[in-house]
Amino acid sequence: ILPEDTLNKNLNVEKEKNNRGPGAVAHACVPVSSRVSTKIQQLLNTLKRPKRPPLKEFFVDDSEEIVEGIPQPDPNQPKPEGRQMTPVKGEPLGVICNWPPALESALQRWGTTQAKCSCLTALDMTGKPVYTLTYGKLWSRSLKLAYTLLNKLGTKNEPVLKPGDRVALVYPNNDPVMFMVAFYGCLLAEVIPVPIEVPLTRKDAGGQQIGFLLGSCGIALALTSEVCLKGLPKTQNGEIVQFKGWPRLKWVVTDSKYLSKPPKDWQPHISPAGTEPAYIEYKTSKEGSVMGVTVSRLAMLSHCQALSQACNYSEGETIVNVLDFKKDAGLWHGMFANVMNKMHTISVPYSVMKTCPLSWVQRVHAHKAKVALVKCRDLHWAMMAHRDQRDVSLSSLRMLIVTDGANPWSVSSCDAFLSLFQSHGLKPEAICPCATSAEAMTVAIRRPGVPGAPLPGRAILSMNGLSYGVIRVNTEDKNSALTVQDVGHVMPGGMMCIVKPDGPPQLCKTDEIGEICVSSRTGGMMYFGLAGVTKNTFEVIPVNSAGSPVGDVPFIRSGLLGFVGPGSLVFVVGKMDGLLMVSGRRHNADDIVATGLAVESIKTVYRGRIAVFSVSVFYDERIVVVAEQRPDASEEDSFQWMSRVLQAIDSIHQVGVYCLALVPANTLPKTPLGGIHISQTKQLFLEGSLHPCNILMCPHTCVTNLPKPRQKQPGVGPASVMVGNLVAGKRIAQAAGRDLGQIEENDLVRKHQFLAEILQWRAQATPDHVLFMLLNAKGTTVCTASCLQLHKRAERIASVLGDKGHLNAGDNVVLLYPPGIELITAFYGCLYAGCIPVTVRPPHAQNLTATLPTVRMIVDVSKAACILTSQTLMRLLRSREAAAAVDVKTWPTIIDTDDLPRKRLPQLYKPPTPEMLAYLDFSVSTTGMLTGVKMSHSAVNALCRAIKLQCELYSSRQIAICLDPYCGLGFALWCLCSVYSGHQSVLIPPMELENNLFLWLATVNQYKIRDTFCSYSVMELCTKGLGNQVEVLKTRGINLSCVRTCVVVAEERPRVALQQSFSKLFKDIGLSPRAVSTTFGSRVNVAICLQGTSGPDPTTVYVDLKSLRHDRVRLVERGAPQSLLLSESGKILPGVKVVIVNPETKGPVGDSHLGEIWVNSPHTASGYYTIYDSETLQADHFNTRLSFGDAARTLWARTGYLGFVRRTELTAATGERHDALYVVGALDETLELRGLRYHPIDIETSVSRIHRSIAECAVFTWTNLLVVVVELCGSEQEALDLVPLVTNVVLEEHYLIVGVVVVVDPGVIPINSRGEKQRMHLRDSFLADQLDPIYVAYNM
Repeated sequence: ILPEDTLNKNLNVEKEKNNRGPGAVAHACVPVSSRVSTKIQQLLNTLKRPKRPPLKEFFVDDSEEIVEGIPQPDPNQPKPEGRQMTPVKGEPLGVICNWPPALESALQRWGTTQAKCSCLTALDMTGKPVYTLTYGKLWSRSLKLAYTLLNKLGTKNEPVLKPGDRVALVYPNNDPVMFMVAFYGCLLAEVIPVPIEVPLTRKDAGGQQIGFLLGSCGIALALTSEVCLKGLPKTQNGEIVQFKGWPRLKWVVTDSKYLSKPPKDWQPHISPAGTEPAYIEYKTSKEGSVMGVTVSRLAMLSHCQALSQACNYSEGETIVNVLDFKKDAGLWHGMFANVMNKMHTISVPYSVMKTCPLSWVQRVHAHKAKVALVKCRDLHWAMMAHRDQRDVSLSSLRMLIVTDGANPWSVSSCDAFLSLFQSHGLKPEAICPCATSAEAMTVAIRRPGVPGAPLPGRAILSMNGLSYGVIRVNTEDKNSALTVQDVGHVMPGGMMCIVKPDGPPQLCKTDEIGEICVSSRTGGMMYFGLAGVTKNTFEVIPVNSAGSPVGDVPFIRSGLLGFVGPGSLVFVVGKMDGLLMVSGRRHNADDIVATGLAVESIKTVYRGRIAVFSVSVFYDERIVVVAEQRPDASEEDSFQWMSRVLQAIDSIHQVGVYCLALVPANTLPKTPLGGIHISQTKQLFLEGSLHPCNILMCPHTCVTNLPKPRQKQPGVGPASVMVGNLVAGKRIAQAAGRDLGQIEENDLVRKHQFLAEILQWRAQATPDHVLFMLLNAKGTTVCTASCLQLHKRAERIASVLGDKGHLNAGDNVVLLYPPGIELITAFYGCLYAGCIPVTVRPPHAQNLTATLPTVRMIVDVSKAACILTSQTLMRLLRSREAAAAVDVKTWPTIIDTDDLPRKRLPQLYKPPTPEMLAYLDFSVSTTGMLTGVKMSHSAVNALCRAIKLQCELYSSRQIAICLDPYCGLGFALWCLCSVYSGHQSVLIPPMELENNLFLWLATVNQYKIRDTFCSYSVMELCTKGLGNQVEVLKTRGINLSCVRTCVVVAEERPRVALQQSFSKLFKDIGLSPRAVSTTFGSRVNVAICLQGTSGPDPTTVYVDLKSLRHDRVRLVERGAPQSLLLSESGKILPGVKVVIVNPETKGPVGDSHLGEIWVNSPHTASGYYTIYDSETLQADHFNTRLSFGDAARTLWARTGYLGFVRRTELTAATGERHDALYVVGALDETLELRGLRYHPIDIETSVSRIHRSIAECAVFTWTNLLVVVVELCGSEQEALDLVPLVTNVVLEEHYLIVGVVVVVDPGVIPINSRGEKQRMHLRDSFLADQLDPIYVAYNM
């Protein structure tokens, strides 16, 4: 007994006893086909099969392999050398005996004891005081609101609000009074106010993220004023619109007349301040998400105390606030600290500043204000308008708090303002820059100085050092220095440390830039509802270089970058949000804006309207600068300014700008206070809806991490490859259709060697059998041809050729007809007369200049003795319009076949041998080459026979054809196959579809057609045009369940995406997902593959695009990055053999290896038809042998297409395992760039996906530059949006830098009748400057 059977025996005895009764054991020696042996068999099979990489390997992003190493750090780059910094403490918080236990207590105290004192003054649009809120009014109105919120919004048992609930505060920036009452009303009611901006439209910049904040805070109620509510956008029936991304809100108006007076005995509950939330301030992150920083009542109170101590506030002082009073310093000083200290705030809204920029200076003068709260912008505006007002005095100011003192340009603003207003009494020591952040609140503030004391020093830092995060005093030229002023000292009672901006919070060295962190009771406590991000920001324990914690006090990250300088002064050099990390160096967006502004730009762009951000493209951050262009700036000015900005940024920051875009004035998304909404701008840029009016991209200078160009290695010889394959147990990549010898031949084939004889035989045997039906756009049959009618008409044409044309056998005749039956009769007429037909697509009457030269060229190249055509076309050929395009005097004889004499030839021509020429097949390849191939009678017979066998065609069958009948397989199906096989062809001219999109599918349904053939153009027309008409198709009763095969006739890689959309779309009207397939043919052999009726369904594989560029095939899984879906091109036809060959060595390659597809078949063309006979090309393309490994010395024809053969697990019709042929693309089409081979379609597919307004796209090369032409089907303002998107996607997915992006109108990219792009024609038009583009962008 063999060992396997022993195993079987032992395992099977038990089973068999049960199964077969007692006698079974005796037979155990006979090998039993049991489950175990199949298991072993499977194991053996697995060992035979190559091991697949584990699934996850297919999905790993192999940036390490791709990127030309992240640039190695420069050995000379500056490194920090100081000791580790120690946290810096602020002065202690003073103990004040009558300090209130809560902010609300302070309001109660002043509201009841100092009711007449002014608290807040609001201004009207002209800047004049319009209303002053006293402490008494603030207290009484806040009380009314608190009572109303808690008691009057719901029923007694079901109140709408409970203490601890969050409510939104929606008040405009010019109404501080209503806001203040609402805010304190909420505090007294113990509900948590969340101030937000007033939404202006349904889709405000950043509005959706505000909606996210409201949702995450669980807000269902919004407080607003009557005026504001009236101004909100409404629907037609007067309801407030549902803002994008917002939860449903109930709106409550807080004007006094709507509030209820509390009963005498009602008192608000004011407890001493604790860690319970007081309010939530919104904050927008770098990515645009909005988070709510929650501030506790204790922090609110302690922060007020720290501010009061630092600013030395005292009762009765007047403070002018120009900032947004809803958040940040405007809220802390103008709404909290003023109430705490019984001060009087005068609020100057942004809208007033726009009309009267000096208004705040006038308010300081008029009210003898002691403190003013401003931003650099307000200093600028005041300086610009300064001439309007000579007699203002700022001598009362003891503090001018500049709240964006952290900006790089704040120092120059402060200096300029001082030099201008010192003569108006401004004291130098009054300027107090400060630094704030939503999370840490006030980080540091300069205390008011002593008159006459020296002003604090400046830090003049090296930009280069800063980009490496190191503090170095600048010694180079002054242009590359950054001068920063201090923002004073740490807050009273606070502590500060500097930690590394990325990674664990390691303390920085003293000469290192890091993120400023503050520890105190005065910061935020969390991001509301976001525990994860909170931990990282609000609970930071710094660590030392060894990674162990320093102290146990938690710090809050401020989001500011800076250092602590001499004398514990704090310096801020940028924000974390503005940090651009490019190639390992840090740049600050604000610094780059400052550089851009320093370039004299008054004529070109608006000063404050520049956005700088970075986008991640190809494994690094790239800098984008967007500015608003003035309406009167000329193209010339703009480009001049743009190129100077690029140079300035390059020389000062040593960093390249990837993209510089100018947009029309007022089109960048704004923040509520008029700044630029950066994250929204970036979003618009990335989605292609920024609509620039000028753009400059510099990918060539910026992108330095591309992989090195491939150096071609000396190849291995063909013999070694073959031996290697044999050793590895790999089969040679070859495949074949069924063997013609084995297939039963019928009489017809044996009896008739010529198609003309078959037609004559059919005319006798089945005279009335209809072979052809031609339909018009309405679906009506306009012409039919039975066997006898076709034969008779062909005879008449043959006699005309002899009589009128005086032609001899072997003369070439051009057939110029629209798709139809006339074309077919003319073809057989030529065969009957012994002439060689050449079918040519007729010129387009509306576009003679483009289409007639091709006709002329084929007529000339084919040396045609005569042209057969219709009367209409004959007139067109001789018309004046035609004369403008070609020489019409030298046409050969033109015969119109509309009215034929009833005359027949005495004898029909019979060729002496089947090797004689039957017809010429001319076609213009996509690379613009016109090639004619010679088809012999034996090839025609073999072709028809192969198609008949593959598709099982016979007389009772009916097929529908909707494609161009002028060359290749399309011609064979239209003109030849029906005569050979006897089936009926329903002919649908593709141009009729343009008038009636339903025509093809309706015909298939009407005649219950099982097999239909079309071109990609037809499939695309139906997919695009009928995409939204499926319901209409259903109501018309169109059902495609009858379709067994729907075959796209093509000479290219199958367009899987189009086929899949077509299948999915029409699945609803019964189209089987298995029906759609493609054919494959080439110039040397028009039909190599065709799906047919038997045999397995077409298989698909995913191939790694990177490997294809290296001429290799690596199979991956669906969804793997950089994967390309390829589908098998139908099944190889009977009698056809295919082998995959290395085009350089001409040796065969192994299974699943990429190479050129070579074909051997009885229906291969017999050679090119050319004027000058190039024998070498002929031999090389049609009769070539493998250089190695083919003992039979087979003659092969080279298709010129790259592809591979892969043996599948499926069974072919022959019973063998099925070998699938995958076509990758034409060799002529490929682009050699950076030593790699690219197929244009892959780049075009990437580009077509990026924007909805791209109708079509084509690529070609021009002097080593990649040119991308995109057709824009949207509005012209979108043209420039496409430039960065095209550049990004080609860089990301193909590792290529686009040289030129050309945006053109739809229809400019020439497409031939097969639906293929004519890239070379496009290239010629581009070089001849004939494209009339909307825009051409030359990437620098």
